[in-house]
Formats: sequence, C-alpha cells, structure tokens
Amino acid sequence: MTDLPLEGQPKIRVLVVDDHPAMRDGLRHYIDSEPDMTVAGEATDGKSAVEEFLRLRPDVTLMDLQMQIAGGLQAISAIRSHAAHAVIVVLTTYPGEARTRRALALGATSYLLKSSSADAIVGAIRASFVGQRVLTDELAAGLKQSLPMEQLSPRELDVMRWIAEGATNLQIAETLHVSEQTVKTHVKSILAKLGAHDRTHAVAIARRRGYIDP
Repeated sequence: MTDLPLEGQPKIRVLVVDDHPAMRDGLRHYIDSEPDMTVAGEATDGKSAVEEFLRLRPDVTLMDLQMQIAGGLQAISAIRSHAAHAVIVVLTTYPGEARTRRALALGATSYLLKSSSADAIVGAIRASFVGQRVLTDELAAGLKQSLPMEQLSPRELDVMRWIAEGATNLQIAETLHVSEQTVKTHVKSILAKLGAHDRTHAVAIARRRGYIDP
C-alpha cells in the first residue's frame, strides 16, 4: 500500500459514481473514514459522472460500469477526452478480460471488483493517485492467460452482440447492411477465436470474457 500523504497535505478528492444508493453510502463511509481522502461528490450514471467530473475536477474518480442512461465505459471515454490525465478507478461487479481491456484502453487507471475489501479499494485509490495501476489478482491472471488468444474485431463484436440477442444470420446481415455470406464468415471466425462449439457456447464464452454484458 502507498504511504499516506504527509500531514498538512490536501486530501485526495474522490468522485464516487454508482447507481446503487447503498453502494455509494458504503463507499462514502469507507473513503471519508480515511485521514488522507474525502468524497468530493457523487454521480448516479455515466452522464452525470461526466458533468460532476467537469464541475468538481476530482483527483480520483471511482467508476461503476453498469448504469442507466450512460454506462461507465462511455463516461471514461468522455472524461478522458476532457482531461487526458484523469485518474479513473473502475469498481464493478463484472470480471472478464475483454471488458477489463476495453476499460483500460479507454483510459481507466485501475480495475477492481466490488467483491474487493474496503482496504483494497482505498489502497487502489491511493496507488492510482500516484500513478500506479491496480488490478485484482483474478483480473491480472485473466489478462495474462488471454494474451495468446485472438481478440474479436469491432465488426465481430457487432455480430456477436446480435447473436446474443438471438438474431439469425440473415437478420444480422440486414441490420449491418452486409451480405449473409459475410455474416457467416464472421460467425465462423468468432467461433474459432472463442473456441466455441456453436452460437450458444459462443455467447456464454463472450459473456464470461466480457465481450458482451451479462
């Protein structure tokens, strides 16, 4: 854990973003109980997260991913477009190396699960504030194991999301304005990259790895 700031130094100001009141209350309690940090504000969705970030300019933003109106990934991208060095710690229920990669690629500093202890969360806030990246052991292991795996392309992700909705190849083709044969080629590639036996198996793997939301 990073050393605490020296006495007299300003506290780390944290913006808490989560759509569950009980979660926000719990995080506020943990953070405000620390001598070196304080909750500067709260937001309940991605849209208000961006608005509050611009208004408050916090030192660290603690960001949930699954929220109404606009999700955390959209908020991360928007915040980083306004502040390239913004420190954003993802705190989410959902693991999966693909989702973790997306968040980090968009500019998240660290990525934790909500099952993390209070000490781990406040420790990650401190570490991220001084430029360190923090991942839970589970997520770090998932990323390491996935390095040899081929990643789905943006178009394959589009097709994968429609497969998860139960759409046929023809329906996907009409939606994406491509030929049915092109969709079949994408599906074949998706199954191969995910090591899936069929479309249902592919959906299960894609959800577990974070390509699509549960």
